[in-house]
Amino acid sequence: MSGSRAVEAVLASSSRRWLVTGAAGFIGSHLAEALLRGGQRVVALDNFSTGHRSNLEGVLAAVPGARERFELHEADVRDLDQCRRACEGVELVLHQAALGSVPRSVADPRTSHDVNVTGHMNVLLAAREKGAARVVYASSSSVYGDHPALPKTEENVGRQLSPYAVTKYANELYAHVFGRAYGMELVGLRYFNVFGPRQDPDGPYAAVMPQWFAGLLQGRDVFINGDGETSRDFCHVANVVQANLLAATTRSADAVNRVYNVAFGQRTTLNELFGLIRAQVARVRPEAASARPVFRDFRPGDVRHSLADITRARELLGYEPTHDVAAGLNETAAWYAASVR
Repeated sequence: MSGSRAVEAVLASSSRRWLVTGAAGFIGSHLAEALLRGGQRVVALDNFSTGHRSNLEGVLAAVPGARERFELHEADVRDLDQCRRACEGVELVLHQAALGSVPRSVADPRTSHDVNVTGHMNVLLAAREKGAARVVYASSSSVYGDHPALPKTEENVGRQLSPYAVTKYANELYAHVFGRAYGMELVGLRYFNVFGPRQDPDGPYAAVMPQWFAGLLQGRDVFINGDGETSRDFCHVANVVQANLLAATTRSADAVNRVYNVAFGQRTTLNELFGLIRAQVARVRPEAASARPVFRDFRPGDVRHSLADITRARELLGYEPTHDVAAGLNETAAWYAASVR
């Protein structure tokens, strides 16, 4: 048994206490929901700088009996004492709290470092002190930097192209050292362009998909950086949830203290993506069918192409992605159609 069925079986076998950092965010809220639906106890840590209370309220309202198994710590991962409090009695940690976005890190590298590197170390220190069995943490495909090979394999990393990429690579280096020095079990997941419901379309650093959905639904211009032939391995959030829970619960000694690509394993250009999203939006707003993108300069720090080799995750974790881009967009479009005004 592998993939999502294996996750369901493991969660059904016992109830444990989990910490999800960044639980009010896009990915974190989906993880919290999956755990609560699986009968688990969830401690959520978030300072709500980029996450939303509405995400957590939506989860708690959707899952029967969830409030009795849920505990919120409104805190910042930059505060070690708060991380210690959140880790009390926790068996497994899913560390998602971070400041995302390449452009944000270029504009403000210090804050990205403080949250993503110091915060990461604080979570590791707290987990170690409080005896957590394992920490699964969010890394990023940005660590591959200027390495030209496609698809990306975990052992071949180039020079990072943004402060954000540096912070995520530093997370992996610290995890490697903590594993060797302290005997901790740590698993890093290199996310490739995650998308899905609850991904925020607002703000200057919103990801491309929510920006495009909102723009097309509201009749605004949609911008493509560059010529549109830049390509990405877009990964629906359901695949990310599966990978996190497999990494947290695997009993294979060979599977821990490694990093894994988390993606679908298929490349889509921005021009192709625009066409797919436009077709989805046209179902609810027919005039969107004639929309055309506005092309502008390439964005500093971006890589041209990205594609993941997910062989390691398949072989060692039993990862089997369930949503390709088309299936993921079907689910995502419905959420934006109901949410964007």
